[in-house]
This record gives sequence, C-alpha cells and structure tokens, in this order.
Amino acid sequence: MQLYYSRNLNPRVAVAVARHLGSPVDYVAAAPMAPDQQEAFRSINPNTRVPVLATPQRNYWEADAIACKLSALAGSDFWRSGDSQPEMIMWISWATHHLNSAGGVFYFWKLIAPQFMDHQPDQPVFDEAMRDWRQFMSILDGQLAGREWLVDDRLSYADFRVATCFPFAEAAGLPLAEFPQAQRLSDQLNQLDAWRDPFAGLA
Repeated sequence: MQLYYSRNLNPRVAVAVARHLGSPVDYVAAAPMAPDQQEAFRSINPNTRVPVLATPQRNYWEADAIACKLSALAGSDFWRSGDSQPEMIMWISWATHHLNSAGGVFYFWKLIAPQFMDHQPDQPVFDEAMRDWRQFMSILDGQLAGREWLVDDRLSYADFRVATCFPFAEAAGLPLAEFPQAQRLSDQLNQLDAWRDPFAGLA
C-alpha cells in the first residue's frame, strides 16, 4: 500500500494515523496540484488532492476514510465500532464542519496562501472565523471537562480529528491556551511520537 501525502493539514492527520497504527504503507510525498503533476495524479485521485491510500483493491481518498481503512486492517479500535461509533463520528463531523472549518481559514491564509499569493481577505473574514473558533473551542473545552479523551475515555480517531489544527495554532494565530482542556488534549497528543512528529524520516 502507498500513502500519498503532503505536509498540509489533512494529510498530516492521515500520516499520523498510519504512524500511530504501525500501518504497513509506503509513504509517497506528492504535490498533485503542481501544474506538471496534476493530470498524472488524476488516476490516483480524480480530485487531485492528498491524502490518498492506494491499495490493490482500490484507492481511498480523504483522511477520515483512510483512518477507517487502516484501523480495520490493523484490527484496532482506534476507529470505534459498535455503540461507540456514532459518538466518534459525531465528533469527526463536528470537527470537520465547525471547528476545523474556522481554524482552516487562519491556516490557509496565514500559512499557505503567502507562499503563492500576495493578498489577504478583508479583516471581517478573520473576525468571523475567530468568533467561530472561540465558540467551538469553548464547546470542546466543556465536553472534555472530567474526561481524558473524547470517546470512552480512551484515545480514538475523534481526538486526532478535533486536534487537526492544533499543531499549527501558534503559527496561524489561533488561540489554544485560552482553552485549558483543549490545551491538555493537545499536550496529551504531543506525547505520542506519531502525532508530535508524523513526518519524521520522511521526505
């Protein structure tokens, strides 16, 4: 199996999952949006995005699907099944559509866009995203009170997903320390080599 990745937000999550599970994948650095690579990459992922997990049966794109597949192959409950699965999926969906959507505005415009653009959006775009970030971080903080991890009080993919933006928070100007429970979750995840430095030894 090959895991195509870049060092961006969602591919980082996919690589961290593979490293955490000890998945038997070959890591392939890719830049599918580069003009000289985009057409060739369409046969791997028609969306021309990473991450992609290429298996003999089919290719899986999107970090969440990759986490699900790799957990199943590993026989791990990192991706929950049974009664815990709806709660885990609730957090995955919430993180994608709310928390990470707000954080992604700062990630993109503060860390990615300056590499190839010379403009920024108007300040109200950042103001709205910051309001959303603080609102949803407050919810996460409240939900973490009294428990170590989000689902069953054991590490799951939900913890990785809600923390997607955390490694980039300082550089992107996203307040994390304002939310002590979320900061604690970030600190706990950083005790895992796979999360703290998923690209160790990779191109």
